[in-house]
Amino acid sequence: MKSRPAIAIALGAVLVTALGYVGSQSGAEALAQRLDERARLAIAEAGYEPVTARFQTRRGAPIRHPMLSGGEGLDEGSRDRVAKLVAGLPGVGGISWEDGWANASSGDVDFEPVRCQDDVETLLRTRSIRFEEGSAALLDTSNILIDEVADALRPCLGSIIAIIGHTDRSGTEPGNLALSQDRARAVREALVRRGIPRDGLRARGVGSSEPVQGLEADDPANRRIEFSVIRIEPVTPTPVDTPGPR
Repeated sequence: MKSRPAIAIALGAVLVTALGYVGSQSGAEALAQRLDERARLAIAEAGYEPVTARFQTRRGAPIRHPMLSGGEGLDEGSRDRVAKLVAGLPGVGGISWEDGWANASSGDVDFEPVRCQDDVETLLRTRSIRFEEGSAALLDTSNILIDEVADALRPCLGSIIAIIGHTDRSGTEPGNLALSQDRARAVREALVRRGIPRDGLRARGVGSSEPVQGLEADDPANRRIEFSVIRIEPVTPTPVDTPGPR
């Protein structure tokens, strides 16, 4: 039976983690609300009131990458202008339309991969993509997190996105390398199913060779998936991969 001090320490750790998660969520919600107000005012001042910008994922989580709707009656030039207007507001990430994907840009590629990576790292700061023990099978609870990661990565389309699998030092290193590679591939396939183009995804495993800074190599917290936007690669839009505003 665990001693009372040990139980108290465990409960304290759980409480700190929970408070950190709640704090990060409340901060994200406050940011989304500020962006929502800025976008609403900018759209109204420009005379595009039918258009609304929603700073939430499909599951209701706050995000900096708004979904625009209400532009069905606008011509293509107006839709492009209102998308650029919202994309130009401080703190706003990539833009998507409810009736079709379109990044707002000025003719040059402008995916802002650093912001994308920041968004993904924020999502993974208090949560982890988890797998069955000793397996590359994703736990059901990871699907919601992968949904959110996919939404955060969409503005990086056109970049090369590395998916890196890590393990702790338990087991043999050849086995760790194989498992970390399989888990990175599993996450890649999960993102492909959510509409992230396979050509832009690179999956690799590094086993236990890159532990989290400050952790011992055998700490279970080293079992993780990391993402890295490693370079910009402009792509030629096609109706399949990058549909127009409609």
